[in-house]
Amino acid sequence: MTDPIASRVAAQPARPQPDRLREIARTLLRGERPYMLYIAFAILLVIFSLASPWFLSLDNFLNIGRQTTLVSIVAVGMTFVIIARQIDLSVGSTLALSGMAAALAMSHINNSWIVGAIAGVGTGALVGLLNGLLTMRLAIPSFLVTLGTLSAARGLALMVTNTKPVIITDETYFSIFGEGYFLGIPAPIAWTLAATIVGILLLHYNVFGRRIYAAGGNPTAALYSGIHVRRVTALAFVLTGMLAGLAALVLSARSHAARPDVVEGMELDVIAAVILGGCSLFGGRGFILGTLLGSLIIGTLNNGLVLLGISSPMQLVIKGAIIVAAVAFTKR
Repeated sequence: MTDPIASRVAAQPARPQPDRLREIARTLLRGERPYMLYIAFAILLVIFSLASPWFLSLDNFLNIGRQTTLVSIVAVGMTFVIIARQIDLSVGSTLALSGMAAALAMSHINNSWIVGAIAGVGTGALVGLLNGLLTMRLAIPSFLVTLGTLSAARGLALMVTNTKPVIITDETYFSIFGEGYFLGIPAPIAWTLAATIVGILLLHYNVFGRRIYAAGGNPTAALYSGIHVRRVTALAFVLTGMLAGLAALVLSARSHAARPDVVEGMELDVIAAVILGGCSLFGGRGFILGTLLGSLIIGTLNNGLVLLGISSPMQLVIKGAIIVAAVAFTKR
């Protein structure tokens, strides 16, 4: 016997699928991401290509890739922290301290690049673990915790060698992290791609990423659903510290030395890249490819402003204005 309700449902014509182009157009008109991010990047490329004859060249694009390496690598980790509704202001100082640790380890133990790599990434992980434990165990806002470790890590980097740089002489270290090529790709850009791929796998295709989204979107609901919010958030800080350590290896390999006073103020560029990439400062939203594109926007902006002869103070003003605008747009 035929079910009359099922017959009526089957007899109804199927609803037409919405036109994809019309849907994208409506999204653009509403100003939603990620489409606005792509448009902003395209507009930057057009403006700078028209303003400077040197902008549209392969060498310049490779230069942008190398210049954005440090910000891009660290920003991958910062994405996890900000999605978890936290912030890390100590990444620049962590990078400096990790570079010094790597250089000192190599100078004391057979000049081995493996020892240097372990020391650099391990130091970053320890600083990240300290940030995570202080923030979650003592319930201190991460802004204040990382503001303190920003100063402490920079002070340690200056103190361990009495403010002097440490020279690195290992050619293998230079080749792997700074001056070599992997499948024709410059080593710094290759490490950026590697960090991005790992970030995508962890955030979008792993249970850890789902827990990060839950912890940042609604910590109370995540706690009642069985997620260990404090542990997950602390691990996000550890991951950010490790990536700051990796960035330190790239920087020291390119400069053949570790300096305690490098990348002061890099936190500004990292946070700007993450927010521009679609991550919300209020937690629960963000994606790795958006962060990478946000970093490329910052790098393209820096490169274009230099080619146009814009002064360094004005560059800082422009980047600061972009951060404010991005936060306002995110809140809206």
